[in-house]
Amino acid sequence: MESHDIQLLKSHFDGLSQTIPEEGVTFWFARDLMEPLGYVRWENFKTAIERAIESCRTTGYEQADHFRGVTKMIEIGKGGQRPVEDFMLTRYACYLVAQNGDPRKQAIAFAQSYFAIQTRKQEVIEDRMRLQARLDARERLRESEKTLSQKLYERGVDDKGFGRIRSKGDAALFGGHTTQMMKDRYGITQTRPLADFLPTLTIAAKNLATEMTNHNVTQDRLHGESLITREHEQNNSSVRDMLGQRGIQPERLPAEEDIKKLERRVKTEERKLVIQAGKLPASKQQDTD
Repeated sequence: MESHDIQLLKSHFDGLSQTIPEEGVTFWFARDLMEPLGYVRWENFKTAIERAIESCRTTGYEQADHFRGVTKMIEIGKGGQRPVEDFMLTRYACYLVAQNGDPRKQAIAFAQSYFAIQTRKQEVIEDRMRLQARLDARERLRESEKTLSQKLYERGVDDKGFGRIRSKGDAALFGGHTTQMMKDRYGITQTRPLADFLPTLTIAAKNLATEMTNHNVTQDRLHGESLITREHEQNNSSVRDMLGQRGIQPERLPAEEDIKKLERRVKTEERKLVIQAGKLPASKQQDTD
C-alpha cells in the first residue's frame, strides 16, 4: 500500500472516531466503519463483529466493556426515519473486528495496525503494517505446509520424507543453497525453522511454491516421494526464475528478526491496547441520531 493511500485511510478513520468526554474513551460506530473496511452488507459485517465478540470473550475480557449494541435512526424516503441496529466499538473492539477480516484487503490490513497502536503517527502505522504483513505471510506458509504434509502422508510419504522434499525445494529456491546452508548463513540454530527468519518476500515465495505443489499433487494424483520431490523442486525453480526476472536472488536477501519475537511483541501490544482503549460507560440503551 502506498504512503499516500495510508494517509487517506488514516484521515478517514480519524474522522470517524467519537469521544465520550466525561469518560475519556474514544469509540467508533460499526456502521461508520462497515464501508471503509470493505463490507457492503450489514449482515456480513455483523458476522465479523460477532466473531470479534467471541474473541473478546475467549481472551477473558468483558464484552460489555468494548462492544455496545445501540439503536441508530437513519433517514428514509420523504423525510422519514427508521431505527437500525448498530454497535459502539472501543479501539480494542475495532482491532478485533479487523483481526477477523481478510488481511489481503488493503483497508483491513491498514485497520489491523491503525487500531493496534496508541500513536497515530503515519510512519509508526506503516512500520506496524510491514510487521503484520510478515506475520500473516508466515501463518499462510504454516497452513500450506501443513496441508502438504497431510497430502504426503496420504500418499505414502512420512515426516522424514516431507522434510527431504521441503529441503530439496529450498535448494531449488535458493540457487543450490540447502536449508542448512541458509541456516548457517543466517546464524540460525538447528532446531529453529528457516522460515522464521526470512523476509516477507521470501516467505511469500516459499508459500507460492508450496501451494503450487499442493495443487499439482492433487490435480495430477502424484504418489511417492520421488515424484512429489520433482514437482516441488520444479515449482520452487519456477518461483526463483520469476524473482530473477526482477533482479531478486532469495539467498542474497538479509535475514530478519526472529518471527517468534515479533509474535510475542504483538501479544504484548494487545494486552496494552485493552488498557489504553478504556471501557465503554455502564450499560444502558443509547439512541443516536
